[in-house]
Amino acid sequence: MELTASNISFKYSSQSDYILKDLNLTIDNNKVLGLVGDSGSGKSSLCKILSSFILNYEGEVRLDGKPLPKKGYNPVQLIFQHPEKVINPKWKMREVLNESWQVPQELFDEFGIQESWLNRWPNELSGGELQRFSVLRSLNPKTKFLIADEMTTMLDAVTQVQIFDAVIKVVKDRNMGFLVVSHDKDLLSVICDDIVHLNDLNNF
Repeated sequence: MELTASNISFKYSSQSDYILKDLNLTIDNNKVLGLVGDSGSGKSSLCKILSSFILNYEGEVRLDGKPLPKKGYNPVQLIFQHPEKVINPKWKMREVLNESWQVPQELFDEFGIQESWLNRWPNELSGGELQRFSVLRSLNPKTKFLIADEMTTMLDAVTQVQIFDAVIKVVKDRNMGFLVVSHDKDLLSVICDDIVHLNDLNNF
């Protein structure tokens, strides 16, 4: 299975310069792919295009040759750097998860989530605890490709390792594609099968 981005071009307004220009990228479900790039180079914009958060772009994104669905569950899930910005503050954590899927107990254990956290509000959890929920929420069985946009940058080293170890185990077990965006090249060299630089994909 492949997620392909073909001739992707994007800019924020008609007056602005292109952030991405004629970019091509293929991600398959048998590898963990790392993506690096300079700050402001368009990595996050590309992640949002691949996962349908941005729709006003030129080019096309396809999953196994077919357009991504416009309705229903998106098989390409994006994990953001700041979970507190994407988790509904008016829901308890059990509701946050249940909106996506019924998470089995073994995954709670794998991600180090305590039972008592499920009855807490988002503002009662730390950034690392919230990110564990954000990741679990994205691991719905319908997910085919996972995109992590600096998902552990704000976390301590121990928590980073715990989260990535747990995610990669699920990814490998389910044969999911996994794109990891990070400034930490040492981290990418450990967890990724291949690493690409955004500058090598952009056709400026």
